[in-house]
Amino acid sequence: MAVLLRRLLQPGRPPAAWGRPLDQREAGLGTDAGAAVRVRFAPSPTGFLHLGGLRTALYNYIFAKKHGGSFILRLEDTDQARLVPGAAENIEDMLAWAGIPPDESPRRGGPAGPYLQSQRLELYAQATAALLRTGAAYRCFCSPQRLELLKKEALRSRQTPRYDNRCRNLSQRQVAEKLASDPTPAVRFRLEKEAPAFQDLVYGWTRHEVASVEGDPVVLKSDGFPTYHLACVVDDHHMGVSHVLRGSEWLASTPKHLLLYQALGWPPPRFAHLPLLLNRDGSKLSKRQGDIFLEHFAAAGFLPDALLDLVTNCGSGFAENQMGRTLAELIAQFDLTRITCHSALLDLEKLPDFNRLHLRRLVSSETQRRQLVGKLRALVEETFGSQVQSTAVLDPAYVERVILLRQGHICRLQDLVSPAYSYLWTRPAVGRAQLGAISEKADVIAKRVLGLLEGPVMSLTQDMLNAELKKLSEGLEGTKHSHVMKLLRLALSGQLQGPPVAEMMVSLGPKEVRERIEKVLCS
Repeated sequence: MAVLLRRLLQPGRPPAAWGRPLDQREAGLGTDAGAAVRVRFAPSPTGFLHLGGLRTALYNYIFAKKHGGSFILRLEDTDQARLVPGAAENIEDMLAWAGIPPDESPRRGGPAGPYLQSQRLELYAQATAALLRTGAAYRCFCSPQRLELLKKEALRSRQTPRYDNRCRNLSQRQVAEKLASDPTPAVRFRLEKEAPAFQDLVYGWTRHEVASVEGDPVVLKSDGFPTYHLACVVDDHHMGVSHVLRGSEWLASTPKHLLLYQALGWPPPRFAHLPLLLNRDGSKLSKRQGDIFLEHFAAAGFLPDALLDLVTNCGSGFAENQMGRTLAELIAQFDLTRITCHSALLDLEKLPDFNRLHLRRLVSSETQRRQLVGKLRALVEETFGSQVQSTAVLDPAYVERVILLRQGHICRLQDLVSPAYSYLWTRPAVGRAQLGAISEKADVIAKRVLGLLEGPVMSLTQDMLNAELKKLSEGLEGTKHSHVMKLLRLALSGQLQGPPVAEMMVSLGPKEVRERIEKVLCS
């Protein structure tokens, strides 16, 4: 560990092994030609991964892959009181599920680890010591009670709460005296009156005079843990991060970070602040919305590519918005210079349509279709269990036939085990009297259908069946074709609505159709 720390603290460029250097065209994105592209997604494990976090991670991932760089997952777990058990594991699990796994992470390791901020405290302590030596930071001995009074007084006066910089000008003797009774005070960074302007790759030239509206911020708390402002600067520097792609809520904090880079003598990365991802009505996504967490979508059977397609389709960064893009296509088409400042409005009601499109794409691939067959078989066993009366419905050829016939009609694979499709896996309980209530000619119709099934199996196609089924009502006085279809649908599925009868018959196969009709006739 000590060897790694010494190496990380050495000045100079990150190792070339950290990513492919940018060429001259790519250097227009704000990094020197020859520098490796390294980006990071740095969430706090204070909750499970949600759609807003996924979008930030995705833009970092596709930018890195577009330029042959590295995508880093760093967990900012310095707020120990708010950590949620299992959140760190969930974040990495869900990135893997989404198909955008990090190149370096707490789980995978990497050349710039550790990737948990709670394991990097020595680095923050060293950076803080450097700031104290140069006078860019100072120790703050104000009690929590005093800080709370300042906040209440500001709110009472309808002003923005801010620290009054009381400890900024303490003499060395005063500091020494206070250290004798309070050896581990917080450390604050001394804000300059002139904050540097910077060119954000999305918002353009930006300046925010932080010193005029904020007090000096805490960079190291009394417990030895850093605040976000110091930790992200120290980590981005030592991890060789070239571009910081993060939410626009951090745009106003960037001048503070640039001042920290300046005080520490480090070159800053380039910044690209992503506009917010909002609900369709313009309201903010909230963790209180249970349906914004990725594990919800995974459990509900939505495909990762459909989710990635949706969250990019509602935003910017591409020449045009189109449905059906795969991750590889997102990487190929992504253009950071096309990201606009407008918030992205997420319409989750469109997700089923996106999922249907991506499911059809998987069905069209023989390899992917085989995987879908395995997943659907597992769903059938899990959903129906002992209700499955024939193992024939678990035969891969049968399951594949069902998927091929229903593609385009279903949004998720789970739809095929919903009550509407239970007839595919279990035999319905239908009595002869129920058919008789539809038509007095139920027996005649049933026997005519059985006659159709006596021919060669190869001839059992939807087109053939549609033509033959239209003839069933011929010669049956008072019997409409619609009544015949209603009767057969009930006999085969136990339902009055559903797919076309011809498709039902092809799905079930001639043997199963025959057995179901004979069973009704004998009931």
